[in-house]
Amino acid sequence: MANKNRPTDIRLHQQSRKLELVYADGVSHQLSCEFLRVHSPSAEVTGHGPGQEVLQVGKEDVGIVNIEPIGHYAIKLIFSDGHDTGIYDWNYLFHLGCNQAELWENYLQRLAAAGHQRKA
Repeated sequence: MANKNRPTDIRLHQQSRKLELVYADGVSHQLSCEFLRVHSPSAEVTGHGPGQEVLQVGKEDVGIVNIEPIGHYAIKLIFSDGHDTGIYDWNYLFHLGCNQAELWENYLQRLAAAGHQRKA
């Protein structure tokens, strides 16, 4: 069964450091490398249960150095800071794209609450 959230095209824009996901229905999402890095589904970021999340800081300049397909259901993103353990399945990537503004605002609030500020 085909997954409607599977992108038909994935493009990495190195200069703007954005990953573009294009879908069959014409929808497309552009997600920054920083956004994808701080929302990695890896245990290193999410922890092993609720309340164990690890706030990612200092990721403003991170890039993606490689994209590896994982079967027909996901991709693994290899980041320039060495992080390579997150498996981004199609549904999670679609969720990130659809909820990007809210997720980013939540991240910025968590950074501020922890006393961190993003580099300009």
